[in-house]
Amino acid sequence: MIVDERMAAFINSFASPNSAFLEDLEKYSLETAVPIIRKEMQTLIKFLLAEKAPCKILEVGTAVGFSTILMAENSKDSKITTIEKYEKRIPLAKENFKKSGYGDRITLLEGDAADILKELSAGYDLIFMDAAKAQYINFFPDVLRLLNPGGILLSDNVMQEGDILESRYAVERRNRTIYARMRDYLYELTHNDELTTVILPVGDGVTVSVRKK
Repeated sequence: MIVDERMAAFINSFASPNSAFLEDLEKYSLETAVPIIRKEMQTLIKFLLAEKAPCKILEVGTAVGFSTILMAENSKDSKITTIEKYEKRIPLAKENFKKSGYGDRITLLEGDAADILKELSAGYDLIFMDAAKAQYINFFPDVLRLLNPGGILLSDNVMQEGDILESRYAVERRNRTIYARMRDYLYELTHNDELTTVILPVGDGVTVSVRKK
């Protein structure tokens, strides 16, 4: 959390409720330490879906399918493709998609996103990046290729719990690679001629990038 927790709790108190299914899935995820998007990120996604009304959505990082189902619930008739490589979570995600009633609109691709992204064809209106943070910069060329002009690239957890603000030498040695790669990613997003990007202090930091038409 990079913002004051009391402020975040106050803002989140105004958030619109999710379905009972998602509320139960969120509770389960928190109890079993499965990482899912924070409340404030949920609200931002709902807003962007209402604004953009995307037909095709790509998600990089499925986990148990919480954010996938959230997007399905809040985007009428959209088709969602989601990528996950962690084998232990894939069966649970599939089960959740089936139980949610949105399974017919969701396609789960199993494997390494670095390989899968290269095989996909362009045409996505919204791409949500929420996988291994050190890989964002490596995924970027294919993600940009896949994004439609006018499309939105949404990237979560870009502030690394505030580490990104520190000197490289103030960051624990084991975190320095992800630190350097995330800084490179933020620079690319904000300096790429094909994108207009804003960095927001939401949750653990999020970027919203629009591909120029």
